[in-house]
Amino acid sequence: MTRSIFRCLIPTLLLIAACAAAGGQVKPGRDPNQPVDEEYTKKIREYTTEPFFNSPLTDYLPASAIVPTPKSVLGDVAGAPGKLPYAEEVYRYLRLLEKASPRVRVYSIGTTEEGREMIAVAVASEQLLTRLDENRARLVKLADPRTINFNDDEADKLVAASFPIYYITGTIHSTETGSPTALMELAYRLAVDDSAYIKSIRENVVTLITPVVEVDGRNRMVDIYNWHLAHPNENELPLIYWGHYVAHDNNRDAIGLSLKLTRNVLNTFTGWKAQVLHDLHESVPYLYDSTIGDGPYNAWVDPILTDEWQIIGWNNVSEMTKFGMPGVFAHGDFDTWSPGYLMFIAATHNGISRLYETFGNRGADTVERTLSPSEYQRTWYRQNPPLPKAKWSQRNNNNYQQTALLTSLYYFGNNGKLFLKNFYLKSKRSVLKPKNEGPAAYVLPGDDPRPGNQAELLRTLQAQGVEIHRATAPFTVTVKAGKGGANKQSEATGSPSPSPGASPTPQVIATTVPAKNESPTRTFPAGSYIVRMDQPYSRIADALLDYQYWAPNDPQTDVYDDTAWTMGELANVGVFRIVDTKVLDAPMDRVNGEIRAPGAIIGTGSTYIVNHNADNALVTLRYQLRDVSVEAAEEPFEAAGQKFNRGSFIIRKASVDDLNRAGKELGIQFYAVADAPAVKTHAIKPARVALMHTWLDTQNEGWWRLALDQLQVPYAYISTQDVAREENLKAKYDVIIFAPVGSSPNAIVDGMPMHGNAQPWKTTSLTPNIGKIDSTDDMRPGLGWSGLANLQRFVQQGGVFITVDDTANFAVNYGFTPGVAIARATRLRAVGDILRMKTVDATSPIAYGYADQLAMYCSNGPIFNLSNIAGGSGARRRSDQRVTGRGTPDDPDTVQGRPPAEIPEPPKAEIWEAMPLTDEQRRRDGVSVIPPVERPRVVLRYADMKDLFVSGLLDGGDEIAQHAAVIDVPSGRGHVVLFSTNPMWRGQTKGSYFLVFNAILNFDNLNAGRKLGEK
Repeated sequence: MTRSIFRCLIPTLLLIAACAAAGGQVKPGRDPNQPVDEEYTKKIREYTTEPFFNSPLTDYLPASAIVPTPKSVLGDVAGAPGKLPYAEEVYRYLRLLEKASPRVRVYSIGTTEEGREMIAVAVASEQLLTRLDENRARLVKLADPRTINFNDDEADKLVAASFPIYYITGTIHSTETGSPTALMELAYRLAVDDSAYIKSIRENVVTLITPVVEVDGRNRMVDIYNWHLAHPNENELPLIYWGHYVAHDNNRDAIGLSLKLTRNVLNTFTGWKAQVLHDLHESVPYLYDSTIGDGPYNAWVDPILTDEWQIIGWNNVSEMTKFGMPGVFAHGDFDTWSPGYLMFIAATHNGISRLYETFGNRGADTVERTLSPSEYQRTWYRQNPPLPKAKWSQRNNNNYQQTALLTSLYYFGNNGKLFLKNFYLKSKRSVLKPKNEGPAAYVLPGDDPRPGNQAELLRTLQAQGVEIHRATAPFTVTVKAGKGGANKQSEATGSPSPSPGASPTPQVIATTVPAKNESPTRTFPAGSYIVRMDQPYSRIADALLDYQYWAPNDPQTDVYDDTAWTMGELANVGVFRIVDTKVLDAPMDRVNGEIRAPGAIIGTGSTYIVNHNADNALVTLRYQLRDVSVEAAEEPFEAAGQKFNRGSFIIRKASVDDLNRAGKELGIQFYAVADAPAVKTHAIKPARVALMHTWLDTQNEGWWRLALDQLQVPYAYISTQDVAREENLKAKYDVIIFAPVGSSPNAIVDGMPMHGNAQPWKTTSLTPNIGKIDSTDDMRPGLGWSGLANLQRFVQQGGVFITVDDTANFAVNYGFTPGVAIARATRLRAVGDILRMKTVDATSPIAYGYADQLAMYCSNGPIFNLSNIAGGSGARRRSDQRVTGRGTPDDPDTVQGRPPAEIPEPPKAEIWEAMPLTDEQRRRDGVSVIPPVERPRVVLRYADMKDLFVSGLLDGGDEIAQHAAVIDVPSGRGHVVLFSTNPMWRGQTKGSYFLVFNAILNFDNLNAGRKLGEK
């Protein structure tokens, strides 16, 4: 294995050597003719804990009579102990730098969710900066070879005249604190240093820097560091909130683009036509170039890119090793599979994605660090490992980051023409995708059941820079049969379909059954959306719309993140992967402007009907019309010549102007009729919603807050401590959502250990940026027994308690759901994958708008078992097992010495059902028998094993196949809803959002449609 790896590395290392020789070598180090800032340099050496934690590139600072150093704002050098600047201080310094030097320009690139500015700083020679516009015009052509008719000679001329853009981003993770000061000083060095090494960078490449990506979280982190400095002998505060919504997962948003920081960086990268996006992180000692990482690599990137990872990364290791800096390595356990990381914006847009993990102390203290053996032992890829124990400072961190960046920038600038040509070639190969590896296109049918969700998915692709076309007439192409051709979402619950005899008949997708050895063809209607693969950003579209398969026996067993993200399945909209290149000849026009679903009032009358198709805009509509009477149909019905689904809205006495405005804004069709349909209904009221969080972690519930905010669903944001204090929750709320928390049931109740000092999260003069989203005098107390009792009382009094994944485990564990138990998985590996669900009870309001199957995100969710006896485990012997005895596996045992006794027929039930009660159980366990009206109601279950897998990594799936996935448990006058899956995850799972919204809108009628059988 190791020998084969080295064989693979030989060509790479030879290429590194060749590139280095071609560019010529300049010895790193200061220009002896340029004065040094002696005081600053002295402090660098004082704060660096060992000489080998520095390099000839960063062990001095050149002096300037006119350009200020970082000390002008920090009061000390970059990386000094006790100095952690706010984002605004970083910006102030960089704008001072811009004012003093013609080699620096600062650009505002957008704002955060809380309105704070994000910036990008360009540093290069005056000559390069004055030619930015003309250079960008050339890069635009290289980025889109169609503009030069794929003329390689013309491309070579453009490459020869152009210079590359190297984009560096820092501190997306707020607890990783060193990058802003490292980047402040890096910008100064690039602008001021006249050494041949730095001049080579400045004259050959534009360095673009966003020093703080997560600005909201950076300022909160500085707050709690300042609190630590003021309370040096007390336990530090945890950073419970990073960004406004999520913490560490802000670096998983390059798929869904839900966060402003992601969109700002994406727009900057693609707007500048940059070649590299290099994201700076902190974790392992001392510097890990994790881009090389380990397999499996993402299956949709160009092999040219994976070679570039190798040649740049190993050069980085080689140069820093020659400086004598220990602990620099490039191979590791990070699999480069998911396209969700911020740096992967470059990988999917024909650039080069890069990422460093540098050792950090979560602040600016100097600390003695002791490593584990796995961190300091020598391996084949880490021949100069970190020290077992060393004093580590933020200055050390800054030295490593700057040295690594400077060696990369030097190498990149020296070989800029190579990487510019690769940039062109990757763009060209992306456009030629239909003729090479395929596919030719993806098609999203024009009559999709959920036009709103379809439009939302297409807008995400548009935000990625993907071109979208729309068919102007029907077209027929060959399609691949099975899942690889299209997702399996049913088309039965679509836009209202005409009842028999209605006219005109809409266009439908027609599939022709092929003769033997022929592929089926499919006709798509006019209005279908076509995502052509002959475009520069085809790779991101292909990666997001395709299916993923991670083999259960893959050598990589330490999976880093989610293994699936198939966006059509997660959006519950139809997506067809078309290999047939005839699709490119279909009549179509390019879509200009954001794609929106059409909205209108159709017909005349004073009653309005909206088909329930699980489009998320419907929940926004209900809250916009909060003062209007709206009812939900409990059965399908026909009206105005159309068929409507269960749950369809029936609206009376609404303003036509309000409906017109809502229809156009939200893309909703209203059907006006003179008389309300004769169908059983119940009122759907704008429920009073609360989202409950713990003070242990706010990561996963942040995605839920984001979804509710985006869809304008009002909610109260409460903590478990609030619940512990409030005895009458039902007086304030109808629904309480408890999103996943990543903690055990006991931790939710107990909170943090009550050792030491209080842990306040409050706005003060010392901590002005925390305590805004929520606040507490002490984060340590949890829900407690009083909170548990208050939640149970809330449900008994008629409230709906929605629980998900680990909070469903909490609800089961603490007795909220008699009749539901959780089995411990022993073999299941569902690692951030997508699994198929089947509808069990379509009459449940939770299932309104959905068909008979749905793909949902799953990450080793709880395995539910049902019982009709309180406290019962619901576990059962497999039907193919018998006790030890005589005969074959199919024979009954025979007791010797007596006539055979008649064996009663054992009770039978499906895996997702509770076993029927026997007469013996009724007699013996009468007090524990759950009344039929209070028994759990299974809404969705996991599909049969043969249909379960959709995308990603699934192993041992038989442990969860057919088990209940979404359960409605009546309790008193209220309900507890249990999700084994996570319906709201990272802004990607919009197709399953409405399971939650259905529970909210029907909070006081969840028993609608329920039939009580003997089971």
